[in-house]
Amino acid sequence: MTRWRDPGVTPPETLGSTLGAVAAALGRAGFDEPRRRARRLVAAALCLSNAEVFAHLDRMVTEDDAERVAETLRRALAHEPLSRIAGVREFWGLEFTLSAGTLDPRPDSETVVEAVVARLPERDRAYRFLDLGTGSGCLLLALLSVFPQAGGLGVDLALDAVATARGNAERLGFGGRARFAVGDWARALSGRFAAIVANPPYIASGDIASLPAEVRDFDPRLALDGGIDGLDAYRAIAADLPALLAPDGIVACEIAQGQEFAVAGIIARGGLVIEETAADLAGTARCVVARPPGWGPG
Repeated sequence: MTRWRDPGVTPPETLGSTLGAVAAALGRAGFDEPRRRARRLVAAALCLSNAEVFAHLDRMVTEDDAERVAETLRRALAHEPLSRIAGVREFWGLEFTLSAGTLDPRPDSETVVEAVVARLPERDRAYRFLDLGTGSGCLLLALLSVFPQAGGLGVDLALDAVATARGNAERLGFGGRARFAVGDWARALSGRFAAIVANPPYIASGDIASLPAEVRDFDPRLALDGGIDGLDAYRAIAADLPALLAPDGIVACEIAQGQEFAVAGIIARGGLVIEETAADLAGTARCVVARPPGWGPG
């Protein structure tokens, strides 16, 4: 059998011994939870589910299987996220294709979707949504999965991201309700939206070098770099929001830890009223929610 490309790893003969060899390599490299990572890695490399791996631990591994696992392991040892290696990420129960121009969606970003869903109780209403910095399209398409009559527009500066988002919309069955365009935030847009969502770049330029390698080396810098203080994108967005928001509309912007007061101040100075700062599952302030002036539930 062909030797694995990772030094020190010998060719396993079954899925069970494959798991052990991969976990050992990850453990030697200092990765936490190497057994869990190994299960996911082997499953991804061989296009299996975790359950299928466990159900067939005695399955013999072919030479082609070993090569695929070895290549996936090599990339993982270089700190490439498994979602990047596989080219997909699950978000809001949907599977999104990734590309070099898209941010890898994280579970924390679901806080933005939750904030909008909690404030729009009429599921069958034909809402119109706007997603600024759409990336893979995950925020907009997650909302469309909840509101079956709604439509929306996703805007991104990266052509590759727009193409990827458009492909995700078609594959997930939302192509008829989602449009995507290359643009500089909300500039040149018109009309009114029931909800505007955004996960803009919010990392201070000087902090990018200290990010984990999984983020620094594999997420596009355009989706990370928020300028000197990490707040440039919010300043660019804030002034355009009031003119694009419906009278009873919602703005929900993702933020980094510790940015809630600064971002809330920028959005308020742009002309909106801050309703809440929503926390993610870890209790970290993750999303600033704003409304038009004079809005009220009654």
